[in-house]
Amino acid sequence: MLKGKTIVLGVTGGIACYKACELASLLVKQHADVQVIMTENATKFVTPVTFEQLTGNKALTDTFDRNFVHSVEHIAVADRADMVIIAPATANIIAKLAHGIADDMLTTTVLACRCPKAIAPSMNTGMLENPVTQDNIETLRHYGWEIIEPDSGRLACGAVGKGKLPAPERLLESVLHTAAHDKDMTGLNVLVTAGPTREALDPVRYLTNHSTGKMGYAIAKAASRRGANVTLVSGPTDITKPSYMIVVDITSAQDMYEAVTAGAKKADIIIKAAAVADYRPATVADNKIKKSDGDMSIPLERTTDILKTLGENKKEGQFLCGFSMETENMIENSKAKLSKKNLDMIAANNVKVEGAGFGVDTNILTLITADDQKELPIMSKDEAADALLDEIIAKI
Repeated sequence: MLKGKTIVLGVTGGIACYKACELASLLVKQHADVQVIMTENATKFVTPVTFEQLTGNKALTDTFDRNFVHSVEHIAVADRADMVIIAPATANIIAKLAHGIADDMLTTTVLACRCPKAIAPSMNTGMLENPVTQDNIETLRHYGWEIIEPDSGRLACGAVGKGKLPAPERLLESVLHTAAHDKDMTGLNVLVTAGPTREALDPVRYLTNHSTGKMGYAIAKAASRRGANVTLVSGPTDITKPSYMIVVDITSAQDMYEAVTAGAKKADIIIKAAAVADYRPATVADNKIKKSDGDMSIPLERTTDILKTLGENKKEGQFLCGFSMETENMIENSKAKLSKKNLDMIAANNVKVEGAGFGVDTNILTLITADDQKELPIMSKDEAADALLDEIIAKI
């Protein structure tokens, strides 16, 4: 996702430096060109050689280092940077950057950067909560820095409280959100549904399906990275809730119906990727499940067709995309749904095809509109999400 992007990773002197090593590795796996700049104190925790092996680039530590191709090195790095992230960030580096002090390779480079910047404070709770540190953090926020809030827990000093550097995956998400994509969806309100619903049969059992929510979550994150204002309506999943969007957790089909119809009022684009349970227990007068011949006999009724309701109430200019999971006659069945439910697009796949459907990290989608049909090759769900959004943007 970061191919062709230069990410400057600033590393300062804190015990959490080891997490910066994993972040550097994750960025490289996203095909970023990673330029690590370390403070002198950071080299006491992790050697520059570690970062050089991970990134393939010389880790910069000295403003006056003569061992490089002739250029003013801190300016050269600043000019090619697409984003700066400083993790971990000590109280000292936060104070310096807040007040424009440039007395080492990291601060001089960052002061010259015009690209987006993020900083992840990591320190003792008392240092973090000191009013001076809080003022300095707010100053950086005022100047356009993204502040990645620290986690709470047991710190290296033995104290328990706020101040832990977030997991490398959370730091990577900040970089992806900022630098992975052009902001071609800025100003658009996007509503995405994801995951399954559960219909309670009794206090123990429920009806559901095999949806994991991976496709819907990928779409929501892709739209957010492209600048959209995203609301994600999510059924029960094991996926970590994404940042940079509003997440509405639901359980039943009725919960989803209420959340979606409320959110649809201001949505420019609605993408229903959730797999809603088709049936729920019918209302029984005594509110009990009846037994017949020793076996459970559970009367069922259909749940509300959310997608059809959205199509019937689609406002002018709103784009509605649904998903169709088929086991046979995929194109014919999907086209029928497109027309019947008044959709602008339907993303169809055959759950019997290897690499598509529930529980896998890839998908094979066919994007169908009233006058067009485009079959996508097998790709990761993240890639499929961007391909889907590309087609939607081209049609709105």
